Amino acid sequence: MVEAFEAIPMPDRSDRPQKKGITGPGLTAPGVVILQFLLILLIETAEYNLTKIGTLTGIAILVANGGAIYLGRKGTEFVTAVNPPLAFLIATFINLAAFSGDGLHIARFGLTIISALASVAPYLVISAIISWGYYFTHRDK
Repeated sequence: MVEAFEAIPMPDRSDRPQKKGITGPGLTAPGVVILQFLLILLIETAEYNLTKIGTLTGIAILVANGGAIYLGRKGTEFVTAVNPPLAFLIATFINLAAFSGDGLHIARFGLTIISALASVAPYLVISAIISWGYYFTHRDK
């Protein structure tokens, strides 16, 4: 019933040039802002819905900072250093407005912002040290 199949020869792909991961000059300043904001927002939203904001969001801030340093063009060092705290603040506002459950209350809103900021403060400080150090060492080159 089953007949023998002939082996199909595979094409030789050894002569093709290999593609690089990043082919252009990198992200512009708006691209760095969007990269950092979306990564922080995505991880913070997942963590806010599972537990309280903390370690995972802090690691996301560090990864977003490293990604912006690695993927950013020359001249985006300042944006890389300034944006993570602002992106975290806006992402926290969005998460509180969308997922707080019982509406926006000023007292609860302020308390939640302060506790979220306190839980990721060490990561923000480490991110600031890294990105400002990178900025001051690469701005004159």
